[in-house]
Amino acid sequence: MNAITESNMDPKHATRILVQAGDHWLHELHAGQTFRIVDLEGNQAVDTFFLDARDTAERYCAQTTIREQGSIHLTTGTRILSTRGREMLRIVADTCGRHDTLGGACAAESNQVRYGLEKRPMHNCRDSFLLAMARSGRNLTKRDIGANVNFFMNVPVTPDGKLDFQDGISGAGKYVEMIVTRDVLVLISNCPQLNNPCNGWNPTPVELLVWDPWRPSGARHPHVH
Repeated sequence: MNAITESNMDPKHATRILVQAGDHWLHELHAGQTFRIVDLEGNQAVDTFFLDARDTAERYCAQTTIREQGSIHLTTGTRILSTRGREMLRIVADTCGRHDTLGGACAAESNQVRYGLEKRPMHNCRDSFLLAMARSGRNLTKRDIGANVNFFMNVPVTPDGKLDFQDGISGAGKYVEMIVTRDVLVLISNCPQLNNPCNGWNPTPVELLVWDPWRPSGARHPHVH
C-alpha cells in the first residue's frame, strides 16, 4: 500500500506551528479542519496519538485501522479509526508513501532493553507524551496512552514476523495531510530517538499546518464537504 498523492491546499492560508526535535505538541482539532505534518529536513519520525476530544476513553485503534484497510501501513485513503470503530481522521494526501503503525513509541524501558542499561535516562517519546498531557490542563494520565502512529517512520516486518527499524523513506519537505472527521485531541512527540536510524541519527524539526473550513483556504480539497 503506497499511494503518493499531492494536496492542493494553500499553505499561506494555514495556521503554521513548528515543533522542534524532541519536543511535544497537544492540541484539539475540530471536524472539518485539515491537518498536515511536514517532514522539514527528511527522515524524522513523528509519533502521533489521537483521542476523541469529547470522550478520551475513545482513541486511535491500530488493530481496527489495520484490519479495515487490510494493510499495516498508512497512506492516502487510510481511515484512522477509533476503539469504537468510528472514523477520526482520513488521510487525503501523502507525498511520503507509507507510515508505520506497529513500532509504537520509544520509552525509557524499551531503550534499556534494546540498546543497553545506560540508555534508560535518554529522552523518549513516551516521556514526551506524559509531559504534554501533564501540561495540558486536561485530565489525562499514562492510562490514556495507547498504540500510536509513527508518521514517516520505516518499520518493515521481516519474513519471520519481527519488526525491523530502518532508515526512513521520507525526504525533506514530504508531508502527510488529513481531514479531521471528529473533534480530536492530537498528541505528538517529535521523536528524539538516537539509538536507531528512524531519525537518520539526527532528530530534526517538523511543521504542522491547520486549515479551518470557515476561513479562506485557497483551493479546497475535494474530500472536504
